[in-house]
Amino acid sequence: MTQRHLAGARILAQGLAGPPSTADPAEVARVFGALQGQDLPGVMASLALRTGGDLEPVIAALDRGEIVRGYPMRGTVFAVAADSLAWITELCASGPQRAAVARRGQLGIEEHHVDRAREVLEEIAAEHSRPGIGRGVLRKDLMAAWEAAGLSTDQGRGYHHLVEMISTGVAAYGPWREGETAVVLARTWLPAGTDLEGAFNGDGTAAAAELARRYFLSHGPAGERDLAWWSKLPLGTIRAALPLIQEQLESGFADRDGRLHTTADSARGGDGERLWWRPGLAEEYAAWEKETQRELLLPGFDEIVLGYRDRLYLMDEARHEVLVPGRNGVFKRTALRRGEVVGVWTRTGPAAKRRLALEELRPVSETQRRRFARLFAAFPYTSD
Repeated sequence: MTQRHLAGARILAQGLAGPPSTADPAEVARVFGALQGQDLPGVMASLALRTGGDLEPVIAALDRGEIVRGYPMRGTVFAVAADSLAWITELCASGPQRAAVARRGQLGIEEHHVDRAREVLEEIAAEHSRPGIGRGVLRKDLMAAWEAAGLSTDQGRGYHHLVEMISTGVAAYGPWREGETAVVLARTWLPAGTDLEGAFNGDGTAAAAELARRYFLSHGPAGERDLAWWSKLPLGTIRAALPLIQEQLESGFADRDGRLHTTADSARGGDGERLWWRPGLAEEYAAWEKETQRELLLPGFDEIVLGYRDRLYLMDEARHEVLVPGRNGVFKRTALRRGEVVGVWTRTGPAAKRRLALEELRPVSETQRRRFARLFAAFPYTSD
């Protein structure tokens, strides 16, 4: 059974319904903390859908150096505000960083290879890594430069070097160029003083509190276990940080349908877990409930689907299997209505005549299909 009211509150909190809180994609990235971004066109669409539906401001924010992509947590690419990437990565990425170092031996990579890869990257990227001016280095050009320097890039070695450079704070994915985000040097592209020491005087608990605040304001209603799954921060760290921010949040419990209550006893059929959300959200949802239940077309890795430990508030197991076949980590695009996944979708036809191909997982009427078609026509694509 889905929890459509919990879904509706989250849709509202995430800026997919209701009055827009900002038209600035960089501010959305900052408020969210991070948006899953290994599907680059998808995360650009996710940002655009929360800021009026236009891709141009997203591309401009990337080019100005206000939004970047990196590996701040979970060993996965996220889109992050440039002033947040360094400290979030230091706070959350130690586990994936250790895993990357441990994998060097399997690839035949030694420390001197890593040092040389860094030197080459710094040599070719330095003049292209000033925000608003530099255009970064394309991955193909970086791989060619590593090969020319005697560094093998086949069998995943080049990709490993790049991921390690980004996850250890040497580089980042920056401006939009030729269908990708080009590689830049973090020390000149990211704002100065935004590492853990500069932003929080090295206080990991204070940094965890800020990340938790952003997560609950943008993703709530959500629980501490959602945040632990999303960030991979230990529950102990999260529980130590919560007292620093709980006065800036509201909390309560969801019943079986996802409606919010102040006590667990009144949330009948719920699981009894305390949830946190932004102040006033419950009242806003009462006013905007109908809007949150309307049709939505979303990219495959949107935070409304991937931002929580349990996706079944939106769908049942059978639909989840269609969404991510074989649990292979590749998520299809979703069609939502009344706070649940009713289908997955793609585009079909020649470039000039793209049309919606909707695989129904729940009955969709002709009227609803026309609404989905209108959303499809306005969807923010980066290219055909």
